Amino acid sequence: MDIYSKGDLDPYSELLHVNESNISIATDMAIEQTNGLMVFGHWFTKIHGYASLFTCIFGIFTNLFNISILTRKDMWNPTNCLLTWLAVSDILTMIPYIPFSLHFYCIHNFDEISEEKFSRGWTTYMLVLVNLAATTHTISIWLGVSLAVFRFTQLRNTAKGPLARKRSMRQVKCTTILVYILSTLCLIPNYMTNKVVQQTLDTNMTIYVLNDLKLATNETEPIVLANVLSYAIIAKFIPCALMIVFGGSLLYSLGIKGRHRRTRLSAGQPPAKRGTKHSKTTKMLLVVIILFLVTEFPQGIVIFMSAIVPEFYKSVYVPLGDFMDFLALVNNAINFVLYCSMSNQFRSRFLEMYCNRRRGFKYTNKFSFTYSLSSFTKNTSVIDHSLKK
Repeated sequence: MDIYSKGDLDPYSELLHVNESNISIATDMAIEQTNGLMVFGHWFTKIHGYASLFTCIFGIFTNLFNISILTRKDMWNPTNCLLTWLAVSDILTMIPYIPFSLHFYCIHNFDEISEEKFSRGWTTYMLVLVNLAATTHTISIWLGVSLAVFRFTQLRNTAKGPLARKRSMRQVKCTTILVYILSTLCLIPNYMTNKVVQQTLDTNMTIYVLNDLKLATNETEPIVLANVLSYAIIAKFIPCALMIVFGGSLLYSLGIKGRHRRTRLSAGQPPAKRGTKHSKTTKMLLVVIILFLVTEFPQGIVIFMSAIVPEFYKSVYVPLGDFMDFLALVNNAINFVLYCSMSNQFRSRFLEMYCNRRRGFKYTNKFSFTYSLSSFTKNTSVIDHSLKK
């Protein structure tokens, strides 16, 4: 949740920072049809509530699947430990968004301004949601960085065995704890920036909104500007840069391993199963990293520009805010699909646990072993017969 705008719940909604300025902007979106971005923003905001509601429900259940599968004894390893806590962070991001989406987008129209919609209770909930989502989303992106760094060091580390595995698990657990704690501490100034204020409109209607930060104006407070820029740098630019560096290193390592594998195949040697499995895991993590970059880097640019360029917030961020928020929600919810499509082990465990397919897999394994044994026996008898001749 980017806490600096009319609603960047970083992943989320244009209405999270509702104030008098934002209300006028929302009205402009409904009227101003000459701007292509405004037209698109007005159209997408109409469907954003229901689309984000479906995405959150889907994402919560699939991330619960992720946690239940990744924490199995036969699946538990340092990489899956990080993926598990990434799923926890995604769930903490999406659960509180469901009531928000229902109230501000589904029960009430997105452009409705009423005392029931913007009551003190709901605006206070909005404030809590902004701070919580900003924290959990920052945690998620830094866990993504940790995945890239850990995978890179794991590929370069030659130490194997139980002791190396235990050491890696300790490092991952310490890293996860530090990410959760430091992400929370770094956002304390932002928690203090946002406040619930009372406003009386021209119609004598009293509503409660979040205070206007007045970005990129002469009225912008230095502390607010510092918070916005530091958030864009710490929660967006730096982690994205680290993902690019270590993700590129992983791609380079995959290229080298691919050449070695082709060399072994051309020489008639079978590829190493362990190396093939590690390559698949690395490719899956690279896709996770790319999804983070696609959703986070553009948000970082928009937040940064909104803080320093006059009218950028109104002309660019507002019409694209809901769309960027929805992309971030999709990123929180899509990992399950990614794991199932790219990991045979994860897919097999899911079918065993939730689709009652355990017997089928046992039968398949038994059949494969029997077939291999019979083939081996047959080949041995042929060789033995030829030797007798």
